[in-house]
Amino acid sequence: MTPISRRGLLKTGAAAGVLAATGMPLKAQSRGGTLRLGLAGANTTDSWDGRTHSDSYMIMMAHGAVFDCLTEVAANGELVGELAESWEASADAKTWTFKLRTGVTFHNGKPFNADDVIASLNMHVEEGASSAAQPIVSSISEMTKLGDHEIQFVLANGNADFPFLLSDYHILMYPSDDIAGAIQNGIGTGLYKVDSFEPGVRVLLSRVEGHYKDGSAGWFDSVEAIAINDSSARMTALMTGQVDAVNRVDFQQEPLMRANPNINIFEVTGNQHFTFPMLTNLSPFENLEVRRALKHAINREEMVEKILQGHGAIGNDHPIGPANQYYASDLPQNAYDPDLARSILANAGLDGLSVDLSAANAAFPGAVDAALLYQASAAGAGIDINVVQEPDDGYWSNVWLKKPWCACYWSGRATEDWMFSTAYESGVPWNDTQWENARFQELLLTARAELDSSKRGEMYGEMQALMSAEGGTVVPMYANYVDAHSTALTNSGTVGNVFQMDSSRLVERWWFA
Repeated sequence: MTPISRRGLLKTGAAAGVLAATGMPLKAQSRGGTLRLGLAGANTTDSWDGRTHSDSYMIMMAHGAVFDCLTEVAANGELVGELAESWEASADAKTWTFKLRTGVTFHNGKPFNADDVIASLNMHVEEGASSAAQPIVSSISEMTKLGDHEIQFVLANGNADFPFLLSDYHILMYPSDDIAGAIQNGIGTGLYKVDSFEPGVRVLLSRVEGHYKDGSAGWFDSVEAIAINDSSARMTALMTGQVDAVNRVDFQQEPLMRANPNINIFEVTGNQHFTFPMLTNLSPFENLEVRRALKHAINREEMVEKILQGHGAIGNDHPIGPANQYYASDLPQNAYDPDLARSILANAGLDGLSVDLSAANAAFPGAVDAALLYQASAAGAGIDINVVQEPDDGYWSNVWLKKPWCACYWSGRATEDWMFSTAYESGVPWNDTQWENARFQELLLTARAELDSSKRGEMYGEMQALMSAEGGTVVPMYANYVDAHSTALTNSGTVGNVFQMDSSRLVERWWFA
């Protein structure tokens, strides 16, 4: 398969995510029917609080279904307005003025206005809040209501990517007069309202009539999203016609699915990457030589072949993917070299190494097998990796960010600053390595405010090099998004690559043929 380069696509203005050989003819949009989804990524702790969303099920049910954001990355990779109609910036990219849509109402009948924007953003920085969007919102020094449908943001520092950041799936818009009730009952401005919600089990949604997106999105009368975390059960549900679409195709069952004339598999190259983050403030991972040895003790090619079945590419221990504009493809590769890994440890005065690695398939499909492959390849370097298989349910709340070393996945982000500021800026909630590097942090702030593209590219290249050489994350592979659907479903022919399932907006963008 041919990877899609975001750099090239941005230069040409072409789509950032392209549908990969589904064989579907383009058909006119039509309204009707109940969309049945079988989705991985559900947890019994799920809620409508966007600050807590971290896996595919709630991401897909929230933004693009029940709730809206201010902006949206369209299927073709362009940034468009959702609840914002337009925006403009000052020359230094510090002051941004947004005009908001008029005539929009929440599902409880409250009109949407600037007060809701201010309240919804302040949720992420209020005392005691734990939100992955905290670094985005905390960069705003002032929010000023210029009118009911106009708002001005003043940033602490210039940020050329600011409108992109407001499409973050955590930054949902809630009614300012009852945020707690909206979280309890799922009250947004989205195309679909909540009929019932059983966390970790099922969501039932129905189409809102008279919505501002009428005629451009929201083609189903209703949606049923069933939580099916077991990959085999999920694929079976699609093959037997119990659901119309599933995420995270099980590669072991892929040949059988491709042989089914009623199923299409769709695949896009994005920035999704599977990782093994180490908490660098804990022993033994505070030792740079330990981290270096572990990076040379993993057989990346084997993982891409056996875990991804070729649906991806090897990674190089940084989070910027092949669809990012400033992806540094020319960095020296951290290659599998058990002799070098053993030598690094010996030079550091370590006679071998024994570490625990926590994994569950909730982290990413095949995560446990990937950890076992890592265990086998590292043994040749004298490194004993004890794979601790954790329960799938509650993995993100009980294991990730808490265990010294674990399996993880990241969908990546549309821009470099968005990815770095979400997971690697000092002090942010989702920094899953606690890696501190003064030069990296300096570059992060400088590149964010830089409007010259070539200068930004140089800085982001250096940041990737620093992470690859010294950071606390082992990134063995980039994984394509591979999902599947019934031939009864169709779409525009272009599929977004920011997240899985058409950037997690299949509910609003697809329809029954």
